[in-house]
Amino acid sequence: MAQVAAGSYDCDVVVIGGGIVGLSTAYAIGRAAPGTRVTVLEKEQGTARHQTGRNSGVIHSGIYYRPGSLKARYAVSGAAEMVKFCAEYDIPHAVTGKLIVATEREELPRLHALVQRGRENGLSVRELCGAQIAEYEPEAEGLAAIHVGTTGICDYGAVARRLAEASGADVRHGAEVVRIDRRPDRGVAVLTAAGDIVRARTLVNCAGLHCDRIALLTGDEPGARIVPFRGEYYELARPELVRGLVYPVPDPAFPFLGVHLTRGTDDGVHVGPNAVPALAREGYDWRTVRPRELGATLAWPGSWQLARRHWRYGAGELHRSLSKPAFARAVRRLLPAVRDEDLVPTAAGVRAQAVLRDGTLVDDFLIREAPRAVHVLNAPSPAATASLPIGREIARRALACLGESER
Repeated sequence: MAQVAAGSYDCDVVVIGGGIVGLSTAYAIGRAAPGTRVTVLEKEQGTARHQTGRNSGVIHSGIYYRPGSLKARYAVSGAAEMVKFCAEYDIPHAVTGKLIVATEREELPRLHALVQRGRENGLSVRELCGAQIAEYEPEAEGLAAIHVGTTGICDYGAVARRLAEASGADVRHGAEVVRIDRRPDRGVAVLTAAGDIVRARTLVNCAGLHCDRIALLTGDEPGARIVPFRGEYYELARPELVRGLVYPVPDPAFPFLGVHLTRGTDDGVHVGPNAVPALAREGYDWRTVRPRELGATLAWPGSWQLARRHWRYGAGELHRSLSKPAFARAVRRLLPAVRDEDLVPTAAGVRAQAVLRDGTLVDDFLIREAPRAVHVLNAPSPAATASLPIGREIARRALACLGESER
């Protein structure tokens, strides 16, 4: 591949990944530094084909996240910004509020802890006894619940497309990155599978499910690996059973929120997701197996540590994946009226979860800088909710990197 020569740049910043985080970064660079030339390389033939376009469309309030963490800060501010962005650009959205329902006594302390965490994060949270749940969701049952008013829903695919249009960036689809030549004293040259070369002063890695691979191609050790977890969804055949959003009390040991019910902008109700290991980075069903990607996951010591530590939880998720009645039983804990036949399979998603060498699940957003590069190494949910402030933070780092390169 041709090396980067001084003064021969095609753009100032090349962003790898055309999901909502990459596009928000391009948008933020354009706002912060007009005239900065940005090229976005997306391997698919359109935007939002993976995590962005395959989630439940929830604008998260920020109640779940550790106070002071990037997730807490950016989800709380990002939720308000996302509602404003959707209103400004006429993108389907609604602020619905949501219920988090405790169905067993051992969940009550965790529910109370969520109330405290939400208030520490600046949210208004209403505590409900079991009898008050019906005020919001007549078909839901539980011992107690909390109502979070700032939770909403939107069409993140439409948000991503609008960000691409408004960014002013050169967004290239079908541009899979296969090689990167990074020269700290000059810049980066990126080779695509189609044979095109893009030369830039600075690289931003927003590759989601492939972000660790892109970091390694750049010559940087990310310190973690992406372990893909598939989230399987159903549509509710009787959407009238749910008014808005109904969630269980999550297990604090995991970043997954449990099987929940979400009325979307299309008025359909999504049920799910579970969380099972995917056999490929883009393994949206059990039939999709990519031996090289699976081998890389199994070769990472953290994968085995994770499995050893949490096999009971994993076994339960696997059972719900393979058994629709088991999945339905999990739903009936929240909504007893749901029958097995009410669940209609629909498209799954895959979460790009960073796992450390010791098996620890990376809990917060993870952004690391290197010479001529900024790597986003962990940005699963609530990254869509938080995408506007995350994009500004990545843009700030990229522009600082750009400034250093010009000295």
